[in-house]
Amino acid sequence: MSTPATDRHEPSTTANERDMLDGWLDFHRATLAWKCEGLSDEQLRRTPLAPSELSLLGLVRHMSEVERYWFREITLGEDLDDLYCTEDDPDAEFHLTEQDTWAEAEQVWREEIERARQASAGRSLDEVSIGRSSRSGEQFNLRWVYTHMIEEYARHNGHADLLREHIDGATGE
Repeated sequence: MSTPATDRHEPSTTANERDMLDGWLDFHRATLAWKCEGLSDEQLRRTPLAPSELSLLGLVRHMSEVERYWFREITLGEDLDDLYCTEDDPDAEFHLTEQDTWAEAEQVWREEIERARQASAGRSLDEVSIGRSSRSGEQFNLRWVYTHMIEEYARHNGHADLLREHIDGATGE
């Protein structure tokens, strides 16, 4: 892949913990945006790794759900509906139609990222979440949420790299 138009910077190697976590999370958010740059809606909807249903557009929609869940529902304790998923289709973010567009998915994703930033602003990394895991009932400190989000993006950026290579041959870290 050529140099991204998306602004992507690794955090300082000597940053404090909070700046390091914010920096790595933003780096991985920018990496996913970069993997989607310059592709048509049709290309972003492609699922070239059969039998997997993964697509770049689906990954962006998934990360919107993940941002919303960890920063708003868990950290703040907000009671929110899912963006795409339903009880009948818990993986709906990956089940795309021709009506699903990059413009809509990117707008929702960027809005959830901004809300995530607001949710974490002014909070200590040691502060425990208001919300609890729907599976285990556990609470999480903000440090854990950041670490999990970085892991989640890093894993899915690996998927995005493979998808992009299969779509147009572009590669890059």
